[in-house]
Amino acid sequence: MTASPTAAAAAPQRTDRRALVSWALWDWGSAAFNAVVTTFVFSTYLASRAFVDPTLVADTSAAGRAAVDRELAHNAAVVSTTLAIAGIVVALIAPAIGRLADSTGHRKRSVLIATIGVTLSIAGMVFVAPSQPFLLLGAALLGIGTIAYEIACVGYNAMLGQVAPGERTGRVSAIGWAAGYFGGIVLLVVLLVLCIQDFGGDGVAGLLRLPATVATGQWDVRVAIGIAAVWLAVSSVPLFLTVPEAAPIRTGRGTVLSAYADLGRDIARLWRERRNVLAFLLASAVFRDGVGAVFTFGGIIAAQVFGFSASQVILFAIAANVVAGVATFASGRLDDRFGSRALILVSLVGLSVCGIGVFLAGTATEWFWVLGLTLAIFVGPVQASSRAYLARLATPGREGELFGLYATTGRAATFLAPALFGLAVTIGGSTRYGIIGVVVVLVAGLVLMAFVKPEGRALR
Repeated sequence: MTASPTAAAAAPQRTDRRALVSWALWDWGSAAFNAVVTTFVFSTYLASRAFVDPTLVADTSAAGRAAVDRELAHNAAVVSTTLAIAGIVVALIAPAIGRLADSTGHRKRSVLIATIGVTLSIAGMVFVAPSQPFLLLGAALLGIGTIAYEIACVGYNAMLGQVAPGERTGRVSAIGWAAGYFGGIVLLVVLLVLCIQDFGGDGVAGLLRLPATVATGQWDVRVAIGIAAVWLAVSSVPLFLTVPEAAPIRTGRGTVLSAYADLGRDIARLWRERRNVLAFLLASAVFRDGVGAVFTFGGIIAAQVFGFSASQVILFAIAANVVAGVATFASGRLDDRFGSRALILVSLVGLSVCGIGVFLAGTATEWFWVLGLTLAIFVGPVQASSRAYLARLATPGREGELFGLYATTGRAATFLAPALFGLAVTIGGSTRYGIIGVVVVLVAGLVLMAFVKPEGRALR
């Protein structure tokens, strides 16, 4: 099949295969932030007893346990507030950064600077000792890393058109997402063996026969974070050496203020001429928040509802990443054949049904494994197809502008799932009821997506 002239013009000068591998390796390396920092290791570490007054932990009375619970709730609130603030910052600056990168031809440079920011923030987390005074430092680094990561994703997603001919957009997007899942698998296995799993010692301290005083410093978690920083840095290098910079579009004055002014005009133009794009941005903001909540609260549900230990949570995460990676890779061909919208709708139905199943599963861990892994089948395809749908609708050369809006709308709705999760837990009196809150968000996104046109009709 011959690529369209537009796709051919946007394709990199090097072979597609080399550019594709280099581009996907960034997704592979991003598992250091997604899997280790925000989901299974660092954020869980910040919200744990490591940052509770040891005298309270030692008090086994009812009053002592209540005090510990209050401290844990405070730690979780600090983490969630930090992420909320980071989300607001991203929502404010992502569209302008995306537009400036398009207009100046510095798309790859913006990804490079943001990736350096993510890497340095992760490296700084190594110095967050398990003591209350360090909680705010850890939260600040988490917030900075989140902002930098989201900004990097704006330019990175916009580069999809540079490595994928139009007729293979879905397949290439799926390859990138699958690389992220498989990168998470390998990294989590490495960290489980070297740092997290207790093989008769105290994690990495026991493995290296370090003194007990060193073991109390939570070096298992902190060394894992350090490895994650190196992982991201090394995996990102091929992208910046192989994929060429995008051609600039000289519009406006190339300043931040002019970028916002142009952005306002573009939103008005989309409302007049391409309302389907705005409808998709709204729908995707809702269902992506639901999908994100699956990751955010999945470990908490596994631990508190089904009694998983820390090692069991990571083992489940590895298994789920395997399933998600394979399913996402396979979904690329389905996306190109049946369309991104169809795959998104099917995936949202699957996620909603599995979520209800987990809620009804009682405390049977075997059912959590079955339903959780089934749910993992749909997580990757809905994300990859969302990126592919938007890439197909983007005006050539202005992908960063549209993906900046994609980041903004996604961040604008990030309060929905956490709020409904907390409300459901409060009303139901158990963490289990939080699952219903997440399912409500997924169903709402499904309903909104039903009003979005298939990409073939949207382009006409």
